Parts: sequence; C-alpha cells; structure tokens
Amino acid sequence: MEIAVCRAADVALLDQYIGSPGTVSTHARRFARQEAGGGACLVAWLDGRAVGHAEVIWDGCAAPEVRAALPGCPELNGLAVWPPQLRSRGIGGALIRRAEGLAREHGRRVLGLGVAADNPRAADLYARLGYRPLTDYVDRWSYEDRDGVTRECADPCTFLTKELASGPLDVKQP
Repeated sequence: MEIAVCRAADVALLDQYIGSPGTVSTHARRFARQEAGGGACLVAWLDGRAVGHAEVIWDGCAAPEVRAALPGCPELNGLAVWPPQLRSRGIGGALIRRAEGLAREHGRRVLGLGVAADNPRAADLYARLGYRPLTDYVDRWSYEDRDGVTRECADPCTFLTKELASGPLDVKQP
C-alpha cells in the first residue's frame, strides 16, 4: 500500500473507485482547496487502485464550537476506506499517520478530527492512535443529489485532538 498526496489525474480515479454523494465531485472540491494552499488531500493506493482518502484542512474545522475551543487547529476530514471489506486492515491508520506527518512538516503541533456519535468503530481507532475528546459539536454539510436537490446534513460529533510534538500547541489565538 502507498499513501500519496493527490494529483490532478487522481481526481477522476477517486470518483471512479470511491465516488462522491450527489452530482458535484467531493474529490474535485478537495483537490481545488489543496491547489489553493488550504489543505492536503491524501490517497491510499493498493495494487494501483484508490482504496482510501483523507484531507487535512489547514485552517481547521468550520464548527464554531471547535474554533472557540482550539482556534487554528488543522482538521483531518473525509477519512474513508472503500470498499468496506478493506476496513480494519490498517489503511485508515496509515492515512492518519501520513496526515500527522504532513501537519508536522507544516509546523503544526496538534491535529484534530471529528467523529460522529454513531461511529464507535472509528472512535475506537482514533482513541488507539492517541486522539482525545476536545468538544462536542454538530457537523453541518450539504450536497446536491442526483436530482439537483440540495440536501442538508447535520451529524452530532465529538472533535478529538492529538498533540503531535512536545511543547506548546501551535495554534492561532483569537
């Protein structure tokens, strides 16, 4: 398995192998943010096929509760392994470790991520990797479905953080 930063040519392969909800490619939006310097998209490859992805968003989670609790904390977002039968084989953990490495390379000393209240399997993985609860929040997002209708989603979540290096946390103060 290889974990690599997403390239332009990878976006179509991600759409083919992993897909996006609705009509607009989530992978294209994430890649555009990467190209603008706002994040880094990671892709897990196994035997030439995209089997997982994650994004580090440098300016962090959009939820006001998270921004108030730890301003400037970069967020690991959109972690997914596909197809489901490949889960619990180390792919998600490898994506997280690579994201932590990128955060360190960018001078960050903490990384955060959200976990949905109804996803105990992911919560267990994050706890094993050293992530600890910071604050509860509601993750709000939307997408346009195949009929062109915008769907609003709201998931109760907990934002977890992990200190990546010794010393004070490298975050912006309000």
